[in-house]
Amino acid sequence: QVQLVEFGGGLVQAGGSLNLSCAASRDTSSRYAMGWFRQAPGKKREFVAAISWSGGSIYYADSVKGRFTISRDNVKNTVYLQMNSLKPEDTAVYYCAAGLLGQTLSFYDYWGQGTQVTVSS
Repeated sequence: QVQLVEFGGGLVQAGGSLNLSCAASRDTSSRYAMGWFRQAPGKKREFVAAISWSGGSIYYADSVKGRFTISRDNVKNTVYLQMNSLKPEDTAVYYCAAGLLGQTLSFYDYWGQGTQVTVSS
C-alpha cells in the first residue's frame, strides 16, 4: 500500500507559478511511475503529466506542454509538478497517482487526496 500526500496548492494570479509536490509513504523500490491529474468542477478527471520511475520517460497533456514540468526525487520519495504561466483554465483539484506509466486513470493504483489550485484572471 502506498499513501500519497500532495502539497503546494493555492491561489495565484494568471501568469504566475506554483510548485506542487507529492510525498509517498514508502520508498519507490517497487518502481512506480507517477502521474499528475486534475479535475475541474463539473468535469472529468484528466491527465496532466507522468514520469517513469527512472525519469527517463515523461509525458504531458497538450494543454500544459511547455508550461508544466514534472520531476521526481526517488531518494525523497517525492514527485513534483512545476507549473508556470498559469491560466484560469488550469484551476482544478490536482491529484498525484502511483502505478504504471500511462495517460489514463486506469494505469494508476494509488491516489492522493488532491490539492486545490485556483488561478485568478
